Order: sequence, then structure tokens, then C-alpha cells
Amino acid sequence: MKTRILFMLVLALGMASMSLAVEGSWAMKADMPTARMYLSTSVVDGKIYAIGGASKVEVGISAVEEYDPATDTWTEESPMPTPRWGFSMSAVDEKIYAIGGAEGHPVSALKTVEEYDPATDTWTTKSPMPTARWGLSASVVNGKIYAIGGGIPGGYTHVQEYDPVTDIWTRKANMPIGRYGFSCSAVNGKIYAIGGVTWYPTTTSRVDEYDPVTDTWTQKADMPAPRTYFSTSVVNGKIYAIGGSDHPDRAPLSIVYEYDPETDIWTTKDDMLTPRMVLSTSVLNGKIYAIGGSTRAITWNASVTVEAYDPNPLVVDFNGDGALDINDLVILIEYWGTDEPLCDIAPPPIGDGIVDILDLELFMSYWGQENMSENQ
Repeated sequence: MKTRILFMLVLALGMASMSLAVEGSWAMKADMPTARMYLSTSVVDGKIYAIGGASKVEVGISAVEEYDPATDTWTEESPMPTPRWGFSMSAVDEKIYAIGGAEGHPVSALKTVEEYDPATDTWTTKSPMPTARWGLSASVVNGKIYAIGGGIPGGYTHVQEYDPVTDIWTRKANMPIGRYGFSCSAVNGKIYAIGGVTWYPTTTSRVDEYDPVTDTWTQKADMPAPRTYFSTSVVNGKIYAIGGSDHPDRAPLSIVYEYDPETDIWTTKDDMLTPRMVLSTSVLNGKIYAIGGSTRAITWNASVTVEAYDPNPLVVDFNGDGALDINDLVILIEYWGTDEPLCDIAPPPIGDGIVDILDLELFMSYWGQENMSENQ
């Protein structure tokens, strides 16, 4: 069987070889049309929506731009009714909810909640959040949005649950320490509140886990270093903390940390290509898109930069010689029918426990591509 498969493929492909121009897990994408920082992004139906933010020092804007990763293109959509920055967004049932934030500078915190429907490109005003705040973070669990923290110069501990179906807000157990400029992500029904500023300019590395079922908080392992104005996203049950700064007034960083809630362990990953703070991230097809932000602190410099990060790049160069050729195909066939993880690449990201036709098909889909970096 193995010999027959290999023989047929050799006849079909000859001895073709291609160079793998893999430069890492990060790749530049098309610039966002509007330079902005303190924005928020959400995913609906395979598109990323970049909404609001500030194009210059803390002056809110209402721009809405849709990004299609399949074509690497941006499209302008209907603006948000309330221009603002430093707010948070969550998507529920293919609608996006923009919560809180600030209009301008000096900071004028908002309770405003507006719902965006990408299908109709329309906005609807919803019930205001009970507490006006900016620099908050929101996450979704079981169709409910949890708006957490925010405020300045010291962070709030407030946690308020929003039900999009009933349009009702409910007070929940306070976060253990108040903070703003932090980030939340949800994994397996739990929300993880990470980093932020506790009282200007003190930045923390603290991580707290919130369980909506029991309405309780549990402290977890600290992030490797204090961080604020970064963004988090989840891929395959792991949280990635991207960019930000170690001090609200210091230069942005490109460092990426990975947190595994199952093991409560942090790991340093590949740096983002462009150091940025007050950026936003969203996940599509297993890749994290880091969008906008500022390349400077204090004297802010709003960015149009978009970079895509693949935490689990597909490896088809089985022998590691920098070329995808017949030698790699031989290795795949040698392990045919086994559970060899090197060649068990389908379905991504961890395979199905056996090297079979699915792995061969995925391997062959890369044959003849000139630049593998586009797929990494």
C-alpha cells in the first residue's frame, strides 16, 4: 500500500521541489484604512469589524471598517452613533455590542451601549451600563456579556452582566482588585482578567479567574511581567497576551505571552513584528489578527498596521531542510497508518491520531506553492 501510493505520486509530481520561505509565525496584512488606537474589534460571519477608537490623543471616532481575511481587504461600513475610545466589544448571535468607553479628553466616561448588526449594517441603542467607565474589558459566556473593571486613576472592581435577549444588566461579584487597561478572555466557561493598571501608574501582572456559574473569583498564576494596554485572544483553549507596555507612559512592546488555563502556566512566544499598545485582537480560522494601536506612548501615534499570528503553524517540511519535496512525502508514507505526531497534521491543529489520506491531502495542498509564509 505504501509503495503503491508513493509510486503513483512520484509519477504525478516528478521530482519537483519548492523552497520554504518561512520567516516565522507572524505575517503582515493589508493596512486598516483609518489609523487608530484604543479601538475594539469583533468577529461575525468570517469578517473582523474594527470599530471606534481614537485617531489622535484621546479624541473618539466612530469609524467602522470590515476586514475580510480571505481577500485581505477592508470595506467601510456605517459609523457607530457615539464616537468613542477605550470601550469594549463582544459579539453574541452575530450582533456586536459596543460598551462604555470615553468621548474625549479630559476623560468623559460613558454608560452607552450600542448594538451593531453587520447583516443590515445598522446600529441600535440598548440599555445603558449601570456604571460609566472606560478602559474596561468584556467577555461572553453562555450568551451573556460580562463587563469588567475600567476607570481612572484607580480601577473599578465592578462586574456587570448584560443579557442581549432581555436587554437587562445585573450586578455580579466584584473583581478582587480594581483595574483598567487590562484584558479579559473566556475559556471553557471561565473568564480570565489579566494585567492592567491598579492605580496610576502601577501596572500589575495579576490574573484572576471568574466563574459565572458560581459568581466567584480565584487568583491564578501571574503573567510573567506586569502589562497594560495589551490585548488577549483565545486559540485552541490558550490565551495569548499581545503587545501593550509595562507602564502606561512607556514605549510599547512586541512581546507575546501564552497562558494555558488547564495547567496554569505561562510561556513566551514569537514577538509581534511591530511593537504596539492600545491595540485590539480578534481570531479567525485559528489565526490572531493584531489591529491598529499606537507605536508610541504619551505622544501617541495611531497605527494602521495589521498583523496575523498563527500560534500553531502547520509543519509540512517533515525533515526540516527548508524544502517541500519528495523526501518529505517519503517520510509521510513511511508513517502511514501510525499515530506519528510529526505527520498527523489533519485535521489541524493536532490531527486525529492516525496518518492517513486526510494528512496526505493536506500535505499535497501545499505542493507547488511558492511562498509558504502566506500559510504560516
